Amino acid sequence: MRYEDVQSKLQTVFSPEQAAVLAQVIHEAYTDLVKTSDFNELKEIVRNLSVKMGELAEAQKRTEQRVEELAEAQRGSEARLTRLETIVGELAQAQKRTEKRVEELAEAQKRTEQRVEELAEAQKETQKEVSRLDRALQKLAEAQQRTEQRVEELAEAQKRTEEELRKLIGEHAETRRQLGGLTATVGYRLEDEALKALPALLQRDHGLVVKGRLTRKFVRDNQGKDIEVNIIGQAERNGQTYTIVGESKSQLSKKDVDAFIRKKLKRLEGVFADVFPVLVTYMISQPDVEDYAKQKGIAVYYSYEF
Repeated sequence: MRYEDVQSKLQTVFSPEQAAVLAQVIHEAYTDLVKTSDFNELKEIVRNLSVKMGELAEAQKRTEQRVEELAEAQRGSEARLTRLETIVGELAQAQKRTEKRVEELAEAQKRTEQRVEELAEAQKETQKEVSRLDRALQKLAEAQQRTEQRVEELAEAQKRTEEELRKLIGEHAETRRQLGGLTATVGYRLEDEALKALPALLQRDHGLVVKGRLTRKFVRDNQGKDIEVNIIGQAERNGQTYTIVGESKSQLSKKDVDAFIRKKLKRLEGVFADVFPVLVTYMISQPDVEDYAKQKGIAVYYSYEF
């Protein structure tokens, strides 16, 4: 039996490498053992060996298929293992974050416990303060009761005071009415005396000769309105005519001077060509009132000069 023939037959069921090894073994065995007398037995052995080799080839195919399946399973296992490693890594990172968060929560818990202790102390102080306020409120309530009682008493006193005040107001109104009448009487008396005495005084002090009589009357102002002038009349000096405009005050003040200018002289500007203003009084309210009036161009006369 030729080596090449055996190898060729074996390659039909085995890989070239396996066929070469088996052919070599069979050739060596055949060389050492085959004799003319044993040829038939050898052929039987070869047939049996071929059958076994076929079974072995089938088993080899099944083994290779199983190996391939195992390889696929291994690849799947490796893929799952990779995913598991990834997941384990992520879990490890999550665990680290969790541990860090736990530490932070532990610190926060410590701070919270400290704050709770502080609040507990503050609550104790608050309770003390509340107790103190309760006592103070009780005292205030008692004081309020006393105050309300006092207010009632004051209300009664107020009613009596208002009644007395109404009476006083009535009496005061009557007094003012009487005083007004008295003042008017005094004022008219002063004016009456001035109307008689001023012509001589004006001629003596200012060279003014009164024409006719000085009177008290209403005249129309520069706005076309009627105003009362207490002292008014015509006078001449060096051929020039003047209008005497005067007013009387029981006690002359700077305010009276300003009021006379504003209410009488200003309103009569343009009505009379030349105005000679005069104020008569019993007395002045301040030492410089007379000088103040003269600075405004107003002559001042006192009742004692009449």
